[in-house]
Amino acid sequence: MQSQPKSKNITWHHGKLEAAEREERLGQKGAVVWFTGLSGSGKSTVAREVELALVSNQINAFVLDGDNIRHGLNSNLGFSPDDRKENIRRIGEVAKLFSESNVITLTAFISPYRTDRDLARKLVPKGQFFEILCDAPLEVCEDRDPKGLYKKARAGEIPEFTGISAPYEAPEQAELVLKTGEESLEESTRRVLDLLAAAGIIHI
Repeated sequence: MQSQPKSKNITWHHGKLEAAEREERLGQKGAVVWFTGLSGSGKSTVAREVELALVSNQINAFVLDGDNIRHGLNSNLGFSPDDRKENIRRIGEVAKLFSESNVITLTAFISPYRTDRDLARKLVPKGQFFEILCDAPLEVCEDRDPKGLYKKARAGEIPEFTGISAPYEAPEQAELVLKTGEESLEESTRRVLDLLAAAGIIHI
């Protein structure tokens, strides 16, 4: 993430609530749950199911979805390596803000570069960032191909497509690996909730 702002005429403004006091008053902790994996690996599907489970238990949670973000905040970015890096930089900063407001923030982005994900992790206090790999084989993702993107990529219609003509760097020490090509949506969802419970983020 960018270490120094471009503008020099700005000042950081502190609020009246410390993090611990905010947590006590709101009755919940914030966290960033970072789903990563190939297109079609189930990131958005699992994230939405976890969001539903949390909100159904009166826990404030929200999904930042890759495609949705590119319709607004990141509508000016493409899929070049530099644009991908900036895409994740912005999302890391937004996820940090959501987490600081005590929302459990679920991000669903391919985020193919390990370095970019590591930088996003560093923005969040230790113990509040959970990197989750949706690990489905390429052939499974291609067979699903919900948006028809793999077919277009194989035909050369989409340049720099992750897994086909652009690299994907899997996490080396993810907090959780979901075998989304094998386990059910219910199993994946339960495993994410169990992870958050074990870390003391939720109590359900």
